[in-house]
Amino acid sequence: MKFVWFVAVVASLVGANVCHAQEAVDKAKAATFDIKMFSGPLSHKSYACFVRRYDASHLAQHPKQKVSAMKLLVTAEEAPEDKIVNYSFRLGFKYRHRAGNFDSSGSCSHIVAESSGGEVRLGCGVDCEGGGIEVAMKDARSALIRLERIRIWERNKADEDASDDLVAGSDDKIFRVDRADLHECSDLVTDRKELAALRHK
Repeated sequence: MKFVWFVAVVASLVGANVCHAQEAVDKAKAATFDIKMFSGPLSHKSYACFVRRYDASHLAQHPKQKVSAMKLLVTAEEAPEDKIVNYSFRLGFKYRHRAGNFDSSGSCSHIVAESSGGEVRLGCGVDCEGGGIEVAMKDARSALIRLERIRIWERNKADEDASDDLVAGSDDKIFRVDRADLHECSDLVTDRKELAALRHK
């Protein structure tokens, strides 16, 4: 059932693109992706933080873009008992014409985007049919976030009334975000132990 859910999430993320789940991804290519994403081989718990605040010039060139700032924290944690690595993401952003901070989070797995020459990406989904994102590495310093729809919550408001969807418009389908110090993404972490671990990286 979990596998079926993940395939459904991936399908909803990529539309007409054909993707394969982690089982079909070449391990060497996945390891190369991880090294680029996390700036080196994985440790017991690895983090990557990417941030972008869109300036007035960019927003003027993209008048329909709803997002004015975005942060992405990707985590890879080894599970020795299962001999696997669990990947997860936290996404934070600000709207251009709406007050407040908004977040989303979920789990990820390697996928292959066949329409992009077999490029390895992370396919990340939100539980309960909450949509998700794809994350590709543009280069060692920048990531590309692709989305169609993702469930979001207004920060510090846990009730269901605070949930909404960020739906891609003509200027909100692909976001470039740039590598940043981990402390830039610390506001996305709510667990105290994980926050302490992040600050010690």
